[in-house]
Amino acid sequence: MGEGATVRSWGEGVEFDAVILAGGTARRLGGADKPGLTVGGRTLVEHVVAAVAGAGKAIVAGPERPIPGVVFVREDPPRGGPVPALAAGLSEVRAPWVVLLAGDLPFMTAAHVSAMLRAAERAGGVVLVDDGGREQWLAGVWPAAELKAALAGYGGRSLKGLLGPLVAVRLALRGRPWFDCDTMDDLEEARMNVLNEWTALACKELGIDPATVDRDLILDLTKEVAHGVARPAAPLTAYLLGLAQGAGTAPEDAVAKLTTMAKNWSKATTETLTDD
Repeated sequence: MGEGATVRSWGEGVEFDAVILAGGTARRLGGADKPGLTVGGRTLVEHVVAAVAGAGKAIVAGPERPIPGVVFVREDPPRGGPVPALAAGLSEVRAPWVVLLAGDLPFMTAAHVSAMLRAAERAGGVVLVDDGGREQWLAGVWPAAELKAALAGYGGRSLKGLLGPLVAVRLALRGRPWFDCDTMDDLEEARMNVLNEWTALACKELGIDPATVDRDLILDLTKEVAHGVARPAAPLTAYLLGLAQGAGTAPEDAVAKLTTMAKNWSKATTETLTDD
């Protein structure tokens, strides 16, 4: 290696395009627009697009959405399944590698994508496996030319049938990047995970021991206040409680008292307004 040459780590600078499949019917979510559901203030598909920010092209097979820098395609026939959707996306791919992802992976990050690219550069096609060792066919990296050739000669409807022969590495990664939101319980779990991360970061920023925060108790309080009093009263109540606790003036049963007040608010205001 000549003087001044740089050493490139595996996966660094790998040219890739991304194909994100985001056009399913979401039957287990009652037909909801699954990729458009939000987790942590962003839609699911926006989370996935952010994870492939290093792509030459980010190609979404699904309905158009206001996401800058994304190429949108539709499968033929519409809602024809993952194989036609992949075919539509591959028609836009020009890079030597293609990252294939579902549009509902809230835990997928750029670091996970980089790890998959490193593994693919060493060995070839990569598919993620979940914590039970099961392949997740909508989370992987594939040599674009091989994938296009395989698709041209494939007449089936299953991604497993198409991608299985191309697998060189079954990769397990921390952080559950393969986790998808197929049901409302899945969506709630993803949202609670974001809440856990935010709580930990907020506590660190404020110098609070997270172990001293009874998150569920506070959430129950704000829920009762929002429902029984008014939505804006919920964050205000949480703030006032924090001030009182910081000043040492809050009684030990402050949360219980405030929760009872919220539950009885309608009755209390009626009695107050009708007092002589």
